[in-house]
Amino acid sequence: MNSTRRRFIQLTAASAGAFALNVRSTKLFAQKSVKPLRILILGGTGFTGPYQVRYALIRAHKVTTFNRGKTHPGELPNEVEQLVGDRNGQLDVLKGRKWDVVIDNPTTLPAWVRDSAQILKENVERYVFISTISVDADTSKGVDENAPLAKYEGADPYKETLQAMKASSYKTYGPLKALSEKEAEKWFPGKTLIIRPGLIVGQRDETDRFTYWPVRIERGGEVLAPGTPTDPVQFIDARDLAEWTIRMVENRETGIYNATGPAKPLAIGEMLDQIKAALNSDATFTWVTADFLEKQKVEAWSDMPVWTGEESGMARTHITCALAQGLTFRPLAETARDTLAWFKSQPQDRQSKLRAGLTPEREAEVLTAWKKKQMTKS
Repeated sequence: MNSTRRRFIQLTAASAGAFALNVRSTKLFAQKSVKPLRILILGGTGFTGPYQVRYALIRAHKVTTFNRGKTHPGELPNEVEQLVGDRNGQLDVLKGRKWDVVIDNPTTLPAWVRDSAQILKENVERYVFISTISVDADTSKGVDENAPLAKYEGADPYKETLQAMKASSYKTYGPLKALSEKEAEKWFPGKTLIIRPGLIVGQRDETDRFTYWPVRIERGGEVLAPGTPTDPVQFIDARDLAEWTIRMVENRETGIYNATGPAKPLAIGEMLDQIKAALNSDATFTWVTADFLEKQKVEAWSDMPVWTGEESGMARTHITCALAQGLTFRPLAETARDTLAWFKSQPQDRQSKLRAGLTPEREAEVLTAWKKKQMTKS
């Protein structure tokens, strides 16, 4: 597994419990344009779950969440029925209940799908599984939904644990997600919707895997920009992903869909320029080649977020199917401004150290080394 893909997987898995929603009531925004559904959300308090909750309530659906009650307790809207349990064997509160659809947000382990599906299969009409593009076996070039999947090479996928996955440096993450997809289809044949997001960004992303850029660009001055301005990037605002998921539920869609963005190819140079314009920043960009960054031990994705470096296939995922089913994207400027505003609302100790990207000191060191090389060359 290449280093950029491994880092993508690590950050994707780490962001599962990263969101809080400070909205106590949504009754004023309720819409009656769609048939109300009974929606069970497994999780619901992580990164995208609260956005699903809020959008579903706005559209007059009845929402139940199921989780341990430990992540941001008390912060979901009052209208939500909140069931407390644990995917590791504490599922009794799900028994004897009926819903129209279940949205499974946090699952990585096939056993989690199996155990919940055994209870829900007679009482839920459809199963939505939120997967990841990390299930693809080869991301060296852009892939569609029919690409080969990563293969699990362990002894027994049903005995895997989150601790073992982390101990493997997340090497089993993609294969286990792929098996979880198959498990969902096994228990809900013809009734499963699988959504494979790419990089999810925006407010409340505790990994800072996009946040680095609005924060750095707002600070202004000379900004180290990686690679070339034409290098491709892909990502999706958590709100766009969540709202599209609910619309797909309303339309009773099934099948498999990659879900990243934007709608048209985007280069990192355009991304940085749009963020700069949105924030009215005086930043200037100094482009540093990928090979020089590698020599300086500056890694794509983690040290230079969003950028995939030489592994550009990760940023060329095909989303034609999702676009045909109405996946839409808010302007990048809105995502940048909202992400920055959220980050600046956090406690000072949270703001003091970004969890992705270069520190100011390290950025200055690399820029100095780059300029020295350019002067030597000239």
